[in-house]
Amino acid sequence: MSAATSPTSKPAPNEARQAPGPALYLLPVGLGGGDAASLLPAQTLQTIRRLRHFVVENAKTARASLRWCGHPSSLRELDIAVITTATANADIDRLLQPLGAGLDLGVMSEAGCPGVADPGALLVRRAHQRGFSVRPLIGPSSLLLALMASGLDGQRFAFHGYLPRRDPQRSQRIVALEAQSRRDQQTQLFIETPYRNAALFDALLASCRADTLLCVASDLTLADERVCSRTIGAWRAAAPPDLQRRPCVFLLLSAG
Repeated sequence: MSAATSPTSKPAPNEARQAPGPALYLLPVGLGGGDAASLLPAQTLQTIRRLRHFVVENAKTARASLRWCGHPSSLRELDIAVITTATANADIDRLLQPLGAGLDLGVMSEAGCPGVADPGALLVRRAHQRGFSVRPLIGPSSLLLALMASGLDGQRFAFHGYLPRRDPQRSQRIVALEAQSRRDQQTQLFIETPYRNAALFDALLASCRADTLLCVASDLTLADERVCSRTIGAWRAAAPPDLQRRPCVFLLLSAG
């Protein structure tokens, strides 16, 4: 028996290894620009390009991401369904129908990794309940990139999504997060809609203690990427950063 037909022969290095049966693939996409080949591993791109069924957070941005990834099919030929935080359980089962038919299914967020601050987590949970294989693929995550670059505590951290939009609730929440960080020595991560970044930044400077560390990470993976960690006191003494309409992650760590 030749090596090519031997049952013990190893697959070629670039040969994709598939688990038996259909799988729910968690597909990362870009954070707003750049070249797909430089931001996503080749195997991630290969998987995205071969899939025909997708569940996404936003159909318009998903189509743009599929074009960005170089999907070879006409987008009109693809099955693209939308999931939101309000999607009912019965509809989630409907979205999983391709898996029940033996077909692979991809989940995509608007940016970065699905299932993190993203309604795709509802679909993933139901897939586990029904016994389907779930396979996360490698790609950029703004939260992890910001944490890596911040210099803040990467051993103990928590992500809180969006803070309240207005004061006094927003400032009260900031004070509570700072106290939690001080008590647990835990980095607190949160995000904001880009056009409200400046208001959140001002609230942080007004609400936090001078020795608390604040990192602002903006435009991650993009040409204008900027990550800066300073104490609140140092931020107050410096010119405010230009955060207008720039995707940002905010990280806070109390000095204790």
